[in-house]
This record gives sequence, structure tokens and C-alpha cells, in this order.
Amino acid sequence: MILDKFDAVIFDLDGTLVDSMWLWKDIDIDYLARFNIPYEEELQSKIEGMSFTETAIYFKEHFKLDDSIEKIKEDWNEMAYDKYSHKVSLKKGVYSFLEYLKGLNKKIGIATSNSKELTLACINSLDISDFFDCIVTGSDVKKGKPAPDVYLENARLLEVLPEKCLVFEDIPVGLLAGRNAGMSTCSVYDEYSKDVSAEKLKLSDYNIVDYIDFKNKYLG
Repeated sequence: MILDKFDAVIFDLDGTLVDSMWLWKDIDIDYLARFNIPYEEELQSKIEGMSFTETAIYFKEHFKLDDSIEKIKEDWNEMAYDKYSHKVSLKKGVYSFLEYLKGLNKKIGIATSNSKELTLACINSLDISDFFDCIVTGSDVKKGKPAPDVYLENARLLEVLPEKCLVFEDIPVGLLAGRNAGMSTCSVYDEYSKDVSAEKLKLSDYNIVDYIDFKNKYLG
């Protein structure tokens, strides 16, 4: 069985464990509107993979905002907290897959570019927090994705060699981060990243539509 090769499984959060990519464009539009700044359609692709702090720095410099980095992040957390607590849902098959991994005594981590506050709000509201042995955000390390830092820190905290880790990701920069860490990768379908499906396949050892698909493809 494929999972016999791995001691740990590490998940990205947004677009991988939960359906949440839709909300950030809305937040960016509303946030920039506060300063009468029009939304740029290419913005999401420019900030993909950046940590929460790196994204705030980008906004401050690119849009010439007067607010501090901390104030920008505080505003984003406030704008997104209700959505992550009440409007974000698990991707298909996630809960049963996490139960399955726990039954195999696999260590489980989260490696996300999101903030710790929103990550905790999300997994607590969806009742999956007890599955995870560690959570590492982009702000916990020096560089966000595609740098390997967030995944290597997961491996360190989980006390597992990188080559014994399987990474689940939904966007190319995340898959690249996993590969740069020396880990195996599995791409997860997400509507938000459907236009780069070919690129995702090139960066993936495995690929799935959802977690039921993983069981059907690789655990049969």
C-alpha cells in the first residue's frame, strides 16, 4: 500500500483540506475598497504561496498603504474570521481520510500560508483539530512557499525524515514547496486552480479529485 512508505502526512489548508479559496478574492476586493483602490485581477497569482506576513508586506508596498503590517494582518483576520468559523466546509472525504490515517498511526501536520488565528478558527469549527500533531504557518518560518521551510519545519516537529512525508497541496507553488523539501506530493483538485491542472500534474507523484478518490485509486 502506498501509505506504507510514509510516516507522516502533511496537508495544506486552503483549497486542500477545506473549500475556502473563494473567500480571499472577496476579502481583497473589500479591503482595497476601503482605500478606494481597484482590485487587480492578477493579484491572486502574484501572492500565491506567500505567508500571511509576506502578503501584508506586498500589499503595503505595492498599494502604498499607510497602515502597519500588523494592522493589515489584524484587519484581514477580522474580515475572514466569521467566514472561517461558519462558512468554510471540508473537502469531500476529508474527515474519513483523517480518521483512516489516525487508525494507521500516521503523524499528521498542517503547512499553511494562512494565519494561525484563522487556521485554528477553521479546524476548530469543523471539529478536526484533534487529528493534527502540529500546525506550521508561513509566519512561523523565514520564507513562504515555494520555499520548503514550512514543510521542513513540519517534518522537524513531527520527528519524521522529509522523504518519509507525503504532502497534499492544491496549487503549484505548494506542490513545489513539498518537492523542494524532498517530500512526495499529491495534488488535490480545486476549482480555483483548475486552469493550472497540467502544471500541478507535473509536480505531483499522485493526484486526486477528492479524498474518496485517493482511497479508490491508491488504497484498493
